[in-house]
Amino acid sequence: MTEVGEEMYTLVERMYPLCRSITGDGVRATLDIVGEYIPLRVHEVPTGTRVLDWTVPQEWNIRDAYIADTTGHRVVDFAASSLHVLGYSVPVSTTMPLSELRGHLHTLPDHPAWVPYRTSYYQREWGFCLAQETLDALPDGEYEVRVDSTLEDGHLTYAEHVVPGQVSDEVIVSCHVCHPSLANDNLAGIAVATFLARALARETPYYTYRFIYAPGTIGAITWLARNAERVARVKHGLVLACAGDPGSLTYKRSRRGDAEIDRVLRYVLAASERPHHIAEFTPYGYDERQYCSPGFNLGVGSLTRTPYAGYPEYHTSADNLDFVSPEAMADTLAVCREAFAVLDRNRRYLNLSPYGEPQLGRRGLYDALGGRSDTKQAQLAMLWVLNLSDGEHSLLDVAERSGLPFDTVADAAGALHGAGLIKA
Repeated sequence: MTEVGEEMYTLVERMYPLCRSITGDGVRATLDIVGEYIPLRVHEVPTGTRVLDWTVPQEWNIRDAYIADTTGHRVVDFAASSLHVLGYSVPVSTTMPLSELRGHLHTLPDHPAWVPYRTSYYQREWGFCLAQETLDALPDGEYEVRVDSTLEDGHLTYAEHVVPGQVSDEVIVSCHVCHPSLANDNLAGIAVATFLARALARETPYYTYRFIYAPGTIGAITWLARNAERVARVKHGLVLACAGDPGSLTYKRSRRGDAEIDRVLRYVLAASERPHHIAEFTPYGYDERQYCSPGFNLGVGSLTRTPYAGYPEYHTSADNLDFVSPEAMADTLAVCREAFAVLDRNRRYLNLSPYGEPQLGRRGLYDALGGRSDTKQAQLAMLWVLNLSDGEHSLLDVAERSGLPFDTVADAAGALHGAGLIKA
């Protein structure tokens, strides 16, 4: 996993300098980079388009921004970090005293060396974000203030990647692409999603997997509005975010609480013996709250390491390339692959010989297990599968009730199905 982790980290490094928002060329440039790793279908939705209860906003782009003192020295410079500008700042070019400028400045007094991330998507405003220690060092006087941005009719951009499956029922994997230079939230999520897509493409999955790269909130809402006919095919889903920090893994259940994806993640995390936390659903967080809104109520959970707002570096300049690691992203990817492997093989079967125990030996089933290091366990798994294959219990039910590994149970089911003793 080390090599894959390093590759994901390289992808995060490439995306990190770009200025992203809910619209604009930063999103397009990010998707261009992701598109070098997996093929993407990019969608452009015009400003003014009605999407559920929302409307696609004007497109925002920025070329430059700074605050300069009377010598022309830039004391705050967008070129140094995209976090220095309030997201969606309208254009401004003026000179004003520091006393007036302070009303447009955002800092973090509790972390004086950090720059906060702030936005004003739906109110026409401008502003700058800077370290409190930088502000404290500014003398009174006049400052040149410039935001060279545009806010005009354009498009909201999102993209999809589809890994075809054996059936048209879908699993969606969603990540947001609207945050600027924040490595954990959510560049690590984008990287894990991308490499998960690559891994699934090398297999022949049962489900069709749809990866959605969209700006937070408005992007997921736009996807749902434009895919009403597809939503019925979405059987499971996972929102990926905060996937690269040093914290342990957290899975947030779907609104349903007992959706199959909820049970699978709980099982996989427990079976792996990784430190982890299972959180209950709340209508606050990432885009799981859109997919789980009551009208859709999809079985979509959220996988993070440290949850949103759960670490001091969240939405600050301290969420940088030093805060994420190849090892943490590789671990998140591994859990996703383990979970989807279970999800893909989880079936309900019906025992075709339910009266008494069928004779396994004369069907060669015991002999087929010869040489396995877990022969006795595999034989026991067959008995459990036969006993619980009543059309009501899934293989995950069998694994949980028997205490046997899911893969062993699934292998047993495959052998019994091949022998004509059970049917899906």
